[in-house]
Amino acid sequence: MRLLTKEVLSATLVVAPLLFLAPPRTHSADQTFPSAIESDPATLGWMIGSPPPDDRVVRFEDGSYFRFPAMRWSVANFRQLMPTVNVSRGIGAPSPLERALREDIDIVTFLPPGIERPMTWKEALLVNYTDGIIVLHEGRVVYERYLGVLKPDGQHAGMSITKTFIGTLAAMMVAEGTLDPESRVADYVPELKRSAFAEATVRQVMDMTTGIRFSENYSDPTAEVWAHAAAGNPLPKPADYTGPRSYYDFLQSIQPDGKHGAAFHYRTANADALGWILARVSGRSVAQLLSERIWSKLGAEQDAYMSVDSIGTPFAGGGLSMGLRDLARFGEMIRNNGHYNGHQIVPQAIVADIRRGGSTKAFVESGFTALKGWSYRNMWWVTHNDHGAFMARGVHGQSLYIDPTAAVVIGRFASHPLASNTANDPTSLPAYHEVAQHLMRDRGKGSGKK
Repeated sequence: MRLLTKEVLSATLVVAPLLFLAPPRTHSADQTFPSAIESDPATLGWMIGSPPPDDRVVRFEDGSYFRFPAMRWSVANFRQLMPTVNVSRGIGAPSPLERALREDIDIVTFLPPGIERPMTWKEALLVNYTDGIIVLHEGRVVYERYLGVLKPDGQHAGMSITKTFIGTLAAMMVAEGTLDPESRVADYVPELKRSAFAEATVRQVMDMTTGIRFSENYSDPTAEVWAHAAAGNPLPKPADYTGPRSYYDFLQSIQPDGKHGAAFHYRTANADALGWILARVSGRSVAQLLSERIWSKLGAEQDAYMSVDSIGTPFAGGGLSMGLRDLARFGEMIRNNGHYNGHQIVPQAIVADIRRGGSTKAFVESGFTALKGWSYRNMWWVTHNDHGAFMARGVHGQSLYIDPTAAVVIGRFASHPLASNTANDPTSLPAYHEVAQHLMRDRGKGSGKK
């Protein structure tokens, strides 16, 4: 059994939101969880049989789908459990991913902060409850692994990586002149004129520097994150339910907390508000926009999909599921300054803006003390390290890490029992950086294996 420390547990309370409906629950300081091997969903046999045994059934309606360890099966099978909308890849051929697999990455070592013994890349996969991971170097796949029930042709929840796609779409619309970043939110969505978003600028929403009240403290059943989840729940509401019934309804109820533009605060409601703005300006849902502007141009192997609320609104804050290789394609496109598969998909100026990052001063106010020196721009996390790395992040260990100096892209899907990435950052971020340095030092040693 793997013991999770009090420090790690307490750090989960303020960070990224739980991005799908689940009943409030808490973990005590001495809570233990089965290891990655013990909780392997394939070994445990979740949802196997016609029908599965009662003790291996996973349901959305009772919240069992997001209780650990059943959650490890659910994140690779959300479409079986809840309503979704498709994100079409189009009808073109998939873009090729050249392979030059290497055998040496598993033994790359790094030193997690606060730990005396170095850890290998392979060891970290289990420590972080990895479901799938891929490494590209100079555009070639040099490493690819799948664990649990995720397969190369499967799709996995990206959680808050969804926000990065939404932020990128918004930046594209700003670049083309259809969206003014300095306009007020209420200018685009008058329905929000009585909410805390009304006087915020689109830019402040894109960079999450709005002054809104939205607690993501999962241990507090009165936190706004749970009202948000209830509003987005597509199932019928109880007879005595009087709260908001859709994401749109919920956003209109957001109250002020602080001054717009003063500090970075990571709040999922910003991504939902941005999704509403994009839909209103374009006349297309964010799922349609993602398909038309990015997914179909990447040459993705698979359709992606997004979870929706009771009126079919895609969850812009965290509802996207996709294939691992397609996540890597998106990362490689961004690494190549927005150009991929014969298309300039994202304007080069947008990628340059993302890489410059947002306000590091505003980020300090966020409380992300473990991410010292970072910033946030267009819903991308920017490390400002010596390689200029930047990334998309999602709860329970979802990652897209781009190192432009080393020409490395790393995509990872995971099902860590704790939502906050504070629980896995110490055994993830230094591993990504060390593998990037290793590949830089050792260029040209790929096996060439197809």
